[in-house]
Amino acid sequence: MKIMSINAGSSSLKFSLFEMDTKEVLVSGLFERIGIEGSFYTIKYQDYKLKEEAPLNDHADAVKILLDKLIELQIISSLEEIDGIGHRIVHGGSEYTKSVMVTNKVAEDILKLSDLAPLHNPAHYLGIKAFQEVLPKTPMVVVFDTAFHQTMDKENYLYAVPYEWYEKYKVRKYGFHGTSHRYITKKISEELGRDDLKIISCHLGNGGSVTAIKDGKCVNTSMGFTPLAGIMMGTRTGDVDCSIVPYVMEKEGKSAGEILSDFNKKSGLLGISQLSSDSRDIEDGVKSGNEQCILAQEMFVRSVVKYIAQYYVELGGADVICFTAGIGENSIDTRRMIVEKLSVLGIKLDLEANNVRGKLTKISAKDSSCLLYIVPTNEELMIALDTLEIINR
Repeated sequence: MKIMSINAGSSSLKFSLFEMDTKEVLVSGLFERIGIEGSFYTIKYQDYKLKEEAPLNDHADAVKILLDKLIELQIISSLEEIDGIGHRIVHGGSEYTKSVMVTNKVAEDILKLSDLAPLHNPAHYLGIKAFQEVLPKTPMVVVFDTAFHQTMDKENYLYAVPYEWYEKYKVRKYGFHGTSHRYITKKISEELGRDDLKIISCHLGNGGSVTAIKDGKCVNTSMGFTPLAGIMMGTRTGDVDCSIVPYVMEKEGKSAGEILSDFNKKSGLLGISQLSSDSRDIEDGVKSGNEQCILAQEMFVRSVVKYIAQYYVELGGADVICFTAGIGENSIDTRRMIVEKLSVLGIKLDLEANNVRGKLTKISAKDSSCLLYIVPTNEELMIALDTLEIINR
C-alpha cells in the first residue's frame, strides 16, 4: 500500500510518499512560496533531485502539480495507487486525543481551532480541501501534534491564572512535537523490548521540546499554550517572565504583537549570539572563541538540563533519555555538554559511542544510572503509520 504524508504550511506544502510494505520513501519534496512571487518546488526520488519554478497561486495548484508529477515521473501509474493521505495538524486542542479520519466536521473543527494556531491550522485546512478536490474518494487521516500530550494530568496542563480563562478561552498547556515524541516512544520501546518505560524524550532542533513519558503516555512536556514556552530554541525565547512584555512595549514603543514576534523570531540562539539561529553556526563560533556564541550554547544546554532534571524527579527516575531532531541527533558536543551537567544524577556518557550523527545508537556508559540513546525521528512515517492503521480498521 502507498500512503502519502502531508504537512501544509501557510505558504508551503511538504510531502512524502511511502511504500508501506517496506516503509520505503518512494518520493518526497517541498512546494515553497505558495501564493508569493517566485514560487518553486523540489522533488526527490531515487538518486534524482528535480527543482523547478512554477506559478503556485494556492495549495490547490501545488497539489495538482504534485500529483501530475508523480505520474509523469512514473512513480505511480495512476492516482488510484495512493491508498491514503495523512495530514499533519499542529493543533487539535483538547478535543482531539488521537488521529482520526477526515470528515467535514473534523475539517471544520481544525479551522475553528485557528485562534490557537493562526499560522498553521488555516493552512492545514487548505491542504485538506485541496486534496479532497482532486482525490475525493481517497481516505484521509489527520494526525495532531497536540494529541500525544492530552494524557497529562490537570495539575500539569493548567496555568496558575484565573480558572475562568481555562473555562472560557481554553487557556492551558497543550504541548507540541507530539508526533515526534510518540514516534520516539514507539522506536525506543521496540529497541528495548519494553512498553513500561520511563522515558525523557528530547526533541532538539530549531524548535525544541522535552517530554516526560511513562508507560507510553505523556506525563508532562515543556512547550505550553503555544510552541514559544519551554527550552531556549533557534529563534524562540523559551520560558520568560511575561512582565517583560509591557516593560519593553513602553521602552521600545512596540505593540504586544511586535514583542511576541521578537520572542518568536529574533530570540533564542539568534538573539543571544547575534549571529545565527543554526546550532552548527553557534558551535563553529564556540570553537573560534566567539563569546556570544559560547553564552548562547551554555544557555541552551542549561535550559534543556533544567527540564530533564525536573522530569527525572517527576517520573521517579528514568529508564532512558532519548536525543532526537536536528541538534539532538547530530550535535556531538551539545549531547556531551547536557549529559555532563546531569552527572549528579549518576547519568554518564560513553564519549566514543557518542561520536556519531543521525543513527540509532546507545551512547550511555556502562555504569550510567539510566540509558542514553540517539533516536532519529521520523514524523512523516508516524503519520503514514497512523493513516494506514485507521483506514484498515
